Amino acid sequence: MSIFSTVFNRRKTYSAKWDMLEQVYSIQDASEVLPMWVADMDFAIPSVIIDALQKRMEHPVFGYTMVPEQTKSSLTKWVADKHQLTIENEWILFRQGVIPGIAEAIESFTEVGDKVLIHTPVYPPFVSVPTNLGREVVTSLLIEKDNSYEMDWDSFENCLKDDVKAFILCNPHNPGGKVWSKDDLTKMATLCQQYNVLVLSDEIHSDLIFEPNKHTPMLNAAEDSTNIITFFAPTKTFNLAGIQAAAMVVPDEQKRTVLEKLAMSRGYMDLNVFSLTALQTAYEQGNPWLEELLEVLTVNMDYVVDHLSKLEGIKVSKPEGTYLVWIDYRGTGLSEKEIMNRLLTIGKLALEPGSKYGKAGEGFLRMNLACPLSIVEDGVERFVRSLQ
Repeated sequence: MSIFSTVFNRRKTYSAKWDMLEQVYSIQDASEVLPMWVADMDFAIPSVIIDALQKRMEHPVFGYTMVPEQTKSSLTKWVADKHQLTIENEWILFRQGVIPGIAEAIESFTEVGDKVLIHTPVYPPFVSVPTNLGREVVTSLLIEKDNSYEMDWDSFENCLKDDVKAFILCNPHNPGGKVWSKDDLTKMATLCQQYNVLVLSDEIHSDLIFEPNKHTPMLNAAEDSTNIITFFAPTKTFNLAGIQAAAMVVPDEQKRTVLEKLAMSRGYMDLNVFSLTALQTAYEQGNPWLEELLEVLTVNMDYVVDHLSKLEGIKVSKPEGTYLVWIDYRGTGLSEKEIMNRLLTIGKLALEPGSKYGKAGEGFLRMNLACPLSIVEDGVERFVRSLQ
């Protein structure tokens, strides 16, 4: 049996996805609820990473650990092979996650009260992190088109003109699954350079792209890289979120110095012995696993789109990237409260409510399909039952 068809019991493993249902959804008993919400996978990680971690465990000392150049080189080679992006080892700063890195950049290069631009709908921490740091979040609404999104260029530029200091980009887009074209990214970068706006490009889903789409790193789209910081991580690609490992790619030396100074003042630590082992092994040996994963996700996506699209009032399209589908239920006439209640009480299914991604997400649901096909089939059956 393929590792991608094996169903693992994740309950009582301190899994946020499986063990936090009661508190997240305010329900008494979640023992029969199927979680397809938070963005991690129900697949086992590549065996080569498990082997590498077990080998490191054989040494009984876990003292302070340096990050070797080979760990950085594993990332530089990965992005070169996968995305035709050339970066230098010295540009890389490792952190515990993409969101902590974005927070560090906002704190380093903006002031309290400054404006930070985002698109909506979008991943919730893009709002909460700047807000909690005392910055003003400015939103540019994406335009809906053919069950996907495109840029509203007038809105985007008008926001930039209004003294915005930083722009957080989701590339590819979460929750919409949009893979931004090189032309779109070049125009974004050019406008941000024109108005002296720092670009923070979250590219955590960049390895999860479905043909014929292709990920373009913002650093490959921009003529000037000095005002761009890009964030990569193996955590979405290889299901390593609990390991906590990410990289900030910062071409500008002055910005790296500022970030390192802030890290020292806050006592931020580098990768630990297990996260550096996992990251390096993933990038050096994980590609065969990833190729099989993308085939599995394609089957899952096609199944869900085929079945849910037949339901009255439901629109759903295969995303260009990520393992998340963005379901438009506005045609059902149900409110968010009504459909969430139906899903949880009738279908026993936990999905993400669209309002979590901002007002522009109202009328949508996000569904995570990074799980065995048998679970996907079960989830679809529960969804259908909820609407009957």
